[in-house]
Amino acid sequence: MCPVPQGRMSVETVDRVAAVTSGRPSTPLQTSWFEFLLDGSLLENHLQKSYPDPTPVQLIIQFLEQASKPSVNEQNQVQPPADNRRNRTLKLLALKVAAHMKWDLDALEKGLTIPVLNMLLNELLCVSKVPPGVKHVDLDLSTLPPTTAMAVIIYNRWAIRTIVLSSFPEKQTKPGPHQMNMLSIVQQEKEMTENILTVLKEQATDSISVLEGALQLKKDFYVHTLRTLDLLAADAAANGETESSTAGLRISADELHCQVNYDLGGIFFQQGCTDQTAYEKARDHFRQTKELFTKLDSTVHVHLDEKRLAGYWNACKALTEDCDPSDTQNTPYNQINSLIRAHNHQAVIEAFIKDNMCRSLPNNFRRSVLREFLYKVQQGESSLDEVCYKLCVCNAVRDALEGEVLSVRFHQLLLKPSKKMVDFILEVCTLSLEKDRPSESSRRNMATFMKTLCETLQELPLLMGVSSHKLFVELLKEEDRKVLVEQLRKRSATINLSAKPLPSFYDIPASSSVSIGQLEQQLILSLEPRRIRQILIELHSMAERPFWRVNSKWEVPKDYINVILGIKDNLTKDLVYIFMAKGLHCISIKDFPHARQLYSACLELVTEFSPKLRQVMLNEMLLLEVRAHETMAAEGSKERPPSDLVSRVRGYLEMRIHDLPLRQVVGEECVAFMLNWRENDYLTLQVPPSLVMNNPYIKIGQLLASTCKELPGPKECRRTAKELWDVVVQICSMSVQHKRNNDGRVGLIKQRESSMGILQRSENNAKQHNHTLRLTLILVLSFSHPFRSKFITFIKKLREPLVLTTLISLFVRFHSIVRDDIVNEVTAEHLTIWPSTLLNIQAVDVEAVAVTVKELVSYALTLNPNNQSWLITQADIYFGENRPAAFVPVVTSAVRMTNQYSAALNLYLQAGAVCSDFFTKTVAPDVYSDQVLKRMIKCCSMMNCHTQVAVLCQFLREVDYMTAFKALQEQNSHDAMDSFYDYIWDVTILEYLTHIHHKRGETEKRQIAIKAIGQTELNTSNPEEVLQLAAQKRKKRFLQAMAKLYF
Repeated sequence: MCPVPQGRMSVETVDRVAAVTSGRPSTPLQTSWFEFLLDGSLLENHLQKSYPDPTPVQLIIQFLEQASKPSVNEQNQVQPPADNRRNRTLKLLALKVAAHMKWDLDALEKGLTIPVLNMLLNELLCVSKVPPGVKHVDLDLSTLPPTTAMAVIIYNRWAIRTIVLSSFPEKQTKPGPHQMNMLSIVQQEKEMTENILTVLKEQATDSISVLEGALQLKKDFYVHTLRTLDLLAADAAANGETESSTAGLRISADELHCQVNYDLGGIFFQQGCTDQTAYEKARDHFRQTKELFTKLDSTVHVHLDEKRLAGYWNACKALTEDCDPSDTQNTPYNQINSLIRAHNHQAVIEAFIKDNMCRSLPNNFRRSVLREFLYKVQQGESSLDEVCYKLCVCNAVRDALEGEVLSVRFHQLLLKPSKKMVDFILEVCTLSLEKDRPSESSRRNMATFMKTLCETLQELPLLMGVSSHKLFVELLKEEDRKVLVEQLRKRSATINLSAKPLPSFYDIPASSSVSIGQLEQQLILSLEPRRIRQILIELHSMAERPFWRVNSKWEVPKDYINVILGIKDNLTKDLVYIFMAKGLHCISIKDFPHARQLYSACLELVTEFSPKLRQVMLNEMLLLEVRAHETMAAEGSKERPPSDLVSRVRGYLEMRIHDLPLRQVVGEECVAFMLNWRENDYLTLQVPPSLVMNNPYIKIGQLLASTCKELPGPKECRRTAKELWDVVVQICSMSVQHKRNNDGRVGLIKQRESSMGILQRSENNAKQHNHTLRLTLILVLSFSHPFRSKFITFIKKLREPLVLTTLISLFVRFHSIVRDDIVNEVTAEHLTIWPSTLLNIQAVDVEAVAVTVKELVSYALTLNPNNQSWLITQADIYFGENRPAAFVPVVTSAVRMTNQYSAALNLYLQAGAVCSDFFTKTVAPDVYSDQVLKRMIKCCSMMNCHTQVAVLCQFLREVDYMTAFKALQEQNSHDAMDSFYDYIWDVTILEYLTHIHHKRGETEKRQIAIKAIGQTELNTSNPEEVLQLAAQKRKKRFLQAMAKLYF
């Protein structure tokens, strides 16, 4: 905070002086954020007020906003927020406010945006001493301090809740003319939110695993309070008070389990649309929630919506068929859903008619059932047409009985009536009135409905049928009947009914707002272009407003937004926007047939008036076909793409149209497509140089294609490999920017210096390097913000094994150089083609390189889990991570290291299994090299499996007797010990075992060792071939036993 210059008063000071000197009463001034910095006790006093101003969530926003403001140095360069006492105190104040709110995620989510809440919870993880750089799923919550474990649980609860909430439709804010200049700020926040959501969704499985692990813990938990946070600020954590079992706010195990089960039920229910089994998991979690919620005496720390829980529970029971239509204890919802699943449509209609009397089913549920049948009709089940109109009639009669406005769909039915339909309407009306004594309001509303029916029907025979029905006679007074019949007679005398066309849709005597709302709902649900066009025409005749804003989930690429919103005709603008938005949604859920229909309709529409938009749609249709073909390939199809698709991809890559908006993702996917189908000749020889200069993905693709094409000859490919290496090094160089850690949290790292470093070459070499410099600069600027997410996104579009192997090789070498750890060096294929040194190693973002290696290898293994080279690389990565951190508690560090060694050994065994038909053949020496075997020995040793260590020592080219003997001396072994003696073929080791057991007095184990050494095939006098055969047999059996143990 800057001091106020002498001779001038700040605005706050002027306001205070005015408030004191003025004779009239004034509104209390809002407390400024900086006052809480000056007075340590002010915050707690402020929060105790009945109506604090600013409110708690406003305080959190102000504190974090001030703490994250960038600064400007003397050279007028923008710097990241300084890590000083002021900013640390502001972050701590924000945490204190959240602690005062008892970490109620409901309240925090309502008041804070996703980026702000993400920043707040990351600070909670930081102050709670959650080990940085370790994925939450790799932590053992039972060994963490209570407040640390609770911080991890809160963060992961928020992660899955945010994913669920983001899937709900939101009413889009409609900015006025004076707000248009705010669109860029809103867009920036939206992009930040999308980036966070992308990471949360990628890590959803991990978050679910963390919370499922929390359910296994039966102890109470403790969360930070204002007191424990004060202790942290005063550095009192050194005595362990803030980590003890009594510090913080106590949350009972039942309360936590109730809340976690509710949150897990929500995420599984959301996943149910793509995975039916997820509904069963959701049902189980909601059942646990209901049981625990009923059991709890106090629910002060449980924040859930009981009505939503009941809705979730009913929905899960219906979706998992966990109900019986004959069960009288079933709710009406479950009975209806059971009838629908049993295809007993007549019973559904009868249940709706019966419900018109008792009215136990809510109207929204009845309408949702009708929508479900209408959707089936749209999908081609035309036999359900009659069921749809009957349900619509039942709902209309229910609306009429309750005095509600009749639906648009019912009025549409009356435009084309039939005698059968009218008879059914009269039948439903008769059955829907209470049999004994219908209420006066029901009789009055039904009479109004009968009158409306007569006024709407145009055909005389149908009118006479209604007016002569006994219900009509009973409900309408005699004078009303006479007036109505007279009106009908006059109308029939003056109008030739057979010649009159059907009335327009817009003549329907319904509430305009209700009609528009129902049409908007149909617009959201429909995927049929003709129907969408029809609905929009009807909507535009009723109200003149932009209907592309109806659903906030409808989004088009920002590259196209200005072109589309620039269309002058509002109807056309809505059509183009909605066709494209729905098409993009269909592509995202892999519904390619509907996407083709929508894009074709959009192309046909824009061709009439805009060549620019026509080319945009052709580009998007190309992207659609590329993704459709790549999806088929990912699902196992070996069919090569048709030649015309390859030609269209080439055409796009070579296209140069002035002032045409281009989406970078289209070029990205086209290059990935060419790499995946080994179109290396085109990328290396035929692609125009001007194209390489302007598209960074083309350059990356060209370098990858060139390097792969010249493999395995290291000398020939070193030149192109060096170019690819230089580009990746420049991308990974940095100065200061925001970066995401591998556990999804956002931190600060140095931003790339590449744009400066590239340009600092000598003038003498300027001409020689000009071309390379420009290409590299384009690549760096394209990938540098944020580097990892963009580059990893591109990599995850690649499937070609050689391309992935090349990238893995590059990053493994890069990682080895910057890490400089010879003992734990990671291995990969083709390492010799890359440079072995790095000039400016200080400028490299080491953590980003490490995370990229992990994600790249993990992704490659999802495509081919049986690639032994990738498995060995992944195993080496796990093996190399087993270095305890100084700030991690000893127990936690030991557990984490054991898990990492176990994972590494699992992968080493997998690599051997895939290349030997599950160890029925000998594992090749280049797979189980001495280095790999020594790492397997180290893994077993660190897990205290010392007998396995002794067995593996025999696998080395020269048996390591020292390590084997030392391992056998260990008495605290966690493996089966003597059960592994049958796998030992080295007589020296067996003799040592016999000696050890004799020395310890272990008679039984000594006899087992003697029996093993007495086998005739191990006799040292045997021919070498017999001894080798005995060794190979025991190797295979041992490795198979290890695989069963660790797989």
